[in-house]
Amino acid sequence: MVAGWEWDDTLFAGTAAYYERGRPPYAPGLADALAEVLRPDGEGRLVDVGCGPGTIALSLAHLFGEIVGVDPDRGMIAEAGRRATDRGVGEKARWVRARAETLPAGLGTFAVATFAQSFHWMDRDLVAATVRDMLQPGGALVHIADLKTEHRTLDGLPHPPVPYTAVDELVKRYLGPVRRAGRGVLPQGTAGGEAEVFARAGFSGPRRLVVPGGQALERTVDDVVAWVFSMSFSAPHLFEGRRDDFEGDLRRLLREASSVGRFSERGPSTEVFVWRKDSSGC
Repeated sequence: MVAGWEWDDTLFAGTAAYYERGRPPYAPGLADALAEVLRPDGEGRLVDVGCGPGTIALSLAHLFGEIVGVDPDRGMIAEAGRRATDRGVGEKARWVRARAETLPAGLGTFAVATFAQSFHWMDRDLVAATVRDMLQPGGALVHIADLKTEHRTLDGLPHPPVPYTAVDELVKRYLGPVRRAGRGVLPQGTAGGEAEVFARAGFSGPRRLVVPGGQALERTVDDVVAWVFSMSFSAPHLFEGRRDDFEGDLRRLLREASSVGRFSERGPSTEVFVWRKDSSGC
C-alpha cells in the first residue's frame, strides 16, 4: 500500500450497484486468451482476489469447477452473488467477504488466482506470498488491467467523447484537488511496480498478453453517471450531503457536452501478466 495511506472499509462503499453499468468492459477476447494460456481442465479452482461484483470470476466460470471471489466490501459480495445466480452459475460460485490480507482463510488450494485492477489496494508483499502458498504446484497468478499506454481514436464514431477532463474538474470542485480514497487521500495515486513484488514472492515469469480492445461503445448520460459513482475517488458517500447537488451539476455538464445524451468511446485493450509457481511447489 502507498506510504501514509491506510485501507478502510469505506473505500468502495456504495459503488457496487454502479459497476456493471458504469465500468467499460474488458477486451472481448480476454476469456479465450486466458483459456489458451492457462489450459484449464474445467475441474480446477479459481480464486479472484479483490473480486468486486464478480466481473472477472464470472467471465471465467465456464473454465473451472469452482470459482471463489474474495472482497472486503459487503455490497460487492452481494452484487457478485446476484450476478452469479442470474447467470446460472450460483452453485459453482462462492463469495467470501474478507480482506486479502486475511487469506488463506481456510479456502484451500487453487489452480489459478486472479487480480483484476485490485492488487494496488493491498499489502502487496504479504498478499503475493500468501497467494503463492495457496496455489497448486505449477499454478498461475494472473494480473489483469486496462492497457494504459494506448491511444484510442474516436474517428468514425457517431457521438462526442465523454468529457472526462471536465468531469474530473467537477469532482475536484466538490471533493478537493487531492484524490480521495476512503477516509484518506492519495496525493501520488496508487502504487505500481507489481513485477518486483511478484518476483520477490518467488513467482517466475511473467508471460505478457495484450488482448485487443477498440470496440465501439455507446455511453448514455446514465452510464457516465454510473461510471463516476463506481470509482473509489468519487464514491457516493464522499459527497455526504451534497451528492444530489453534484449529480445535478454532472448531468448538466453531460447534457451540454452532447445534445442527444449519447457519447462514443472505444473499449480499452486489456494487459495481462501470467506468473507461475514452480511445478515442484517450492
